[in-house]
Amino acid sequence: MRRVAYITMFLFCFTVSFAFLSLARPGTVQHHIISPPMEKVRKTYEVSNKLVSSDLQQVKPQVMAQTPEKSSLMPLLQWSRIDTAVAYEVDILKKNEDEQDSYEPIMPTKRVYVTGYMFHLPKEFDGDVFYWRVRGIDLDGNGVSDYSDVEPVYVDRTLPIVEKPATLSYYNQGNGTVLLYPVYDWIPIPDTEKYEIEILDAAPENPNGTEPSVHRIDSLTCESSEKYDPKSRVSDAVLYWRVRGIDNVGHTVGVYSDAVPFKTSPEDNYDVATLGDSISHGGGSISYSPSDWAFSYQYYLDFPTINLAQSGDTSNMTAERFERDVLPFHPKYLIILMGSNSLRAGESPYSVIYDMKKVKEACLDHDIKPVFLTIPPINPANIKKAFDQDTAEDWQQRVAIVNAWIRTQIHIDITPGMADTDGNLFTYLALDGLHLDPQGKQMMAGAINAEWKYILSLPDDVWEKK
Repeated sequence: MRRVAYITMFLFCFTVSFAFLSLARPGTVQHHIISPPMEKVRKTYEVSNKLVSSDLQQVKPQVMAQTPEKSSLMPLLQWSRIDTAVAYEVDILKKNEDEQDSYEPIMPTKRVYVTGYMFHLPKEFDGDVFYWRVRGIDLDGNGVSDYSDVEPVYVDRTLPIVEKPATLSYYNQGNGTVLLYPVYDWIPIPDTEKYEIEILDAAPENPNGTEPSVHRIDSLTCESSEKYDPKSRVSDAVLYWRVRGIDNVGHTVGVYSDAVPFKTSPEDNYDVATLGDSISHGGGSISYSPSDWAFSYQYYLDFPTINLAQSGDTSNMTAERFERDVLPFHPKYLIILMGSNSLRAGESPYSVIYDMKKVKEACLDHDIKPVFLTIPPINPANIKKAFDQDTAEDWQQRVAIVNAWIRTQIHIDITPGMADTDGNLFTYLALDGLHLDPQGKQMMAGAINAEWKYILSLPDDVWEKK
């Protein structure tokens, strides 16, 4: 699901038009869009009025206290995520000496698609301090939050410039933070044509170096600041990932990022696993990946799980992965949510049910107890806006047939309250019409938590094949 087939780059030339920018009366500044993730949607997306309400506008990003006390000429800025924001606008400012509490831009407003921004200060900037602020926006550029407070950053020109990607994906942090198929995210660095991710079987002997490690076991490349790993990363030992930038002639830009440890091991004996497509894998609001845990329903569960889902799966793909991806972990319970991609693409609901029966049978053959989740509604109009993908016109009937079968099985109904009067998924639950955002993932987890004690209490004979 998360693998978007249609990619449109927003590239705008910027003008040197540095009108004064007052906090009370922001001026008009030309936008320059910075490296939107290539594996994510670029299509214009209209946020509903409900999402840009006056209440929501009062929320503003919080500046994170990770910026050094003094910065080099290549600062790194970071801030908190804003619900409903698919991108962020960052203003880099200096004080307007002629007006109190007034600022003017020293460079064009930047649009970024992660919660951080690394950049070169303009050569003509000769001050010892600059100021910045950020707000969340939709892909039309409409604000979905207030601006953050204006923050000063003091500049020390003697500090070395270190071009090092700042990693954003951290695993093994508690409930729902272990993925069989990891996703790697980082803050992009300037002057980079592409990135290379290195997977290691031990900590690198050359931390923050420029050359590959002797512990490299695999590598991946991409043009964006995000990479979905196409391979499962099963290991009883701790693995590491790190990333470096590469310029247009193949040279390393700066140094490797810090190496980040992660572990996905059957020896950790997970009692519960989750299986499915990107709704289970995680991510949402167009620009956030499965490694942003607020977008994973497993993060909100009252019990630990191992996430065996893979973005982009059809129901057949999920069924075919069972032996390879589920059996090594041999969970006691398998929470299954599959079929959304197949049904919205027009596949027969009976084919999806056939695949579900295959998964159920495989579970019972290996003493695993399958728990199906009902398939959530979708919103075809929002899917079209986000991904430029059409949806089968009779998707509701197809989903209804599959959900009717699911309700004859041991299942948990996660769908109450998700659809509007027309049967479409509420926009405020999924901006892209498909991948539930934090509130939607919390609804899923709430339904599962409410029923889980009952599931655990069921006698063994109710799981017998029917």
